[in-house]
Amino acid sequence: MILKAYIHEYGNGIIEPEHQDIKETLESIGVECQLFTNKKLLRNQIVIDNQTIVIGNHPIMLNVFKRLGIKLINDSYPESLRKYMHRNVWESSIKKLLMISNSDDVMNIFVKPKSKAKLFTGFVINSNLDLNRFEGIAKDTDLYCSSVVSWLSEYRVFVNKSKIVDIKNYDGDESLKLNMEVVENAINDFEKSNQRTDAYGIDFGVLDNGSTAMIEWNDGFALGSYGLQKEIYTELILTRWNEILKLAELQ
Repeated sequence: MILKAYIHEYGNGIIEPEHQDIKETLESIGVECQLFTNKKLLRNQIVIDNQTIVIGNHPIMLNVFKRLGIKLINDSYPESLRKYMHRNVWESSIKKLLMISNSDDVMNIFVKPKSKAKLFTGFVINSNLDLNRFEGIAKDTDLYCSSVVSWLSEYRVFVNKSKIVDIKNYDGDESLKLNMEVVENAINDFEKSNQRTDAYGIDFGVLDNGSTAMIEWNDGFALGSYGLQKEIYTELILTRWNEILKLAELQ
């Protein structure tokens, strides 16, 4: 049972809006909430046990997992879901792309970081000038690359304990709805795979040809809510955290 929550702050009590929702929800049920900075985490000044939850963004949570002695594999494109993507995806690195920078093979592709998911925002390489966006980033950084498609509408499908708990549009034409048969089939396939987790979000979109395709999978430990009802959001985060505690053998 969770009795205390550590919630990441950037300083001066500034926290993410989603984390404010969690804080309010947890406090309403009697859970003590305390803010912490990354400096406190790195100095081992917070105590994590089986009655404690830690709330933070993706980089913060990676530091938490390191502290707990666990390593979660970040896979935006699980194998079980790739048939729903409607585009090619492959792995590369900044170094490899720079080596072929004078080739047409590096043009018109979408790139995003693989292991360090929030290292930079994914973007499309349209010209060699776009490669300048890699400046200051380690050349051995591994990447996901994909062919470019045109999204007309984008949604996040929130899943908790194998059930869809809500769907939120976050970009594009909200009148263009997802084909729910495709969404449900994708979730069923993922749930049967060895990569499933207890809580997560899968982003789906409507392509310019009308097809519903998967954009990416997102782990439930640090997930943008896009206005999801705060009680539902908090429950999803708690579900994933309890699963992580089991991995860390704290339960």
